[in-house]
Amino acid sequence: MSDRLTRPTSAETSPGVKSSSEPELSRSLSSRHIQLLAIGGAIGTGLFMGSGKTISVAGPSVIFVYMIIGFMLFFVMRAMGELLLSNLNYKSFTDFSADLLGPWAGFFTGWTYWFCWVVTGIADVVAISHYVTFWWSDAPLWIPALACILVLLALNLPTVKAFGETEFWFALIKILAIVTLIVVGLVMIFTRFNSGDGDVAGFNNLWEHGGMFPTGPMGFVAGFQIAVFAFVGIELVGTAAAETKDPEKNLPRAINSIPLRIMLFYVGALVVLISVVPWDEFSADESPFVGMFALAGLGAAAAVVNFVVLTSAASSANSGIYSTSRMVFGLAHDGDAPKPFGRLSRRKVPQNALFFSCTFLLAGVVLLYAGESVSAAFTLVTTISALCFMFVWTIILLSYLVFRKRRPHLHEASKFRMPGGVVMVYVVLAFFAFILWALTTQADTLQALLVTPIWFVLLGVVYAFLRRTPLHQARVAEYKAMAAAERAALTTHPEAVK
Repeated sequence: MSDRLTRPTSAETSPGVKSSSEPELSRSLSSRHIQLLAIGGAIGTGLFMGSGKTISVAGPSVIFVYMIIGFMLFFVMRAMGELLLSNLNYKSFTDFSADLLGPWAGFFTGWTYWFCWVVTGIADVVAISHYVTFWWSDAPLWIPALACILVLLALNLPTVKAFGETEFWFALIKILAIVTLIVVGLVMIFTRFNSGDGDVAGFNNLWEHGGMFPTGPMGFVAGFQIAVFAFVGIELVGTAAAETKDPEKNLPRAINSIPLRIMLFYVGALVVLISVVPWDEFSADESPFVGMFALAGLGAAAAVVNFVVLTSAASSANSGIYSTSRMVFGLAHDGDAPKPFGRLSRRKVPQNALFFSCTFLLAGVVLLYAGESVSAAFTLVTTISALCFMFVWTIILLSYLVFRKRRPHLHEASKFRMPGGVVMVYVVLAFFAFILWALTTQADTLQALLVTPIWFVLLGVVYAFLRRTPLHQARVAEYKAMAAAERAALTTHPEAVK
């Protein structure tokens, strides 16, 4: 009987899994780090800044938009969790995609995920520069943008534990800010707060300004476009798996808390926002979190909230730089990136990969001076980022389908099975197809949709040359032999899957 039917794929035999003889990342992220990292990744610029546009196009129905997206992505996370825990030699989703789909999947997933977070980091740099003008209106935009990049580099160069601590406090600030906003908003609602322009705070604002769907069905559809970006980073715990203590305990805990986080931080906050200030008074160019306090006449509070959302954008970019450096590090060990990026510093940090990723954030400085407004630039880069993240999420789901077919015994033995199984995979894939259609309904997001394939064409050209190297030919041959052996073993020894 094949060994693969009785044990997880080993590091020595899997094309996408690192060998134990290679330099290893340090497992220094504790339970509190991974919990707050998961929250910090899920609560970012898309919620604090992007929800302004989402509210303006969808009205109160934005609440259902966030609930639906969160519901669908929970199953992506559960699929990823089951796969990562099926073999603790997997360091991230690029490992299991290469192992289950082939070396091409590891290459495309790894570099696309890197691209996702670089684009997201650029969006965060754009947002941070916009937030700084709240206090320093005549400041040249390139100054806060460049300062942000240097700070991010400084935060990630120490040990991964230092990064974990930084992100812990960043995420805690975001959580406290949202909880405070909800509490203050509820007080305003129950005391019937009047901003002075005739609008009285109350839950009736959810339906008395044109109903729950004031912009019609297509407005509801348009809400999905920018809202998807609010959830990018939700899979960050999968990137951090290689540096997580006790992953069998901490990963399930972080993933299972997603529904509660979405209900509190997304749905709860948006219900309060729209109840205090009618949806048609929010601007697409401003953070609704700042706008609520400003319209209520609380200028000082608005300044505090602006600082919080600035911190949130910095946190999102910080997480992005962390994940891209680890992704490039892994790609280098698979032969998919230059070897120098696979080196670790004395503190177990992929320093070269870190510098490489930070360099690309400088594009954010250029983007600040391109386009009609910060909002237009933000929409362009966030849509491209969301599309690429959807590709990564799709690869995770496709890997799960192959996993269920080729290694059913591991699924049966799993203590963290994906609820709904194969059926929910197809439901989520159909939802992604709906999102792609939704992006064609607006001119600004359609432009990004038409530009994004250029990235995949570029990757295809690079991989066409890379696959001819002896290393890649050996990996492809190894993958084919492994897949054939598994299929043969399942046919010859059906008792192994019982």
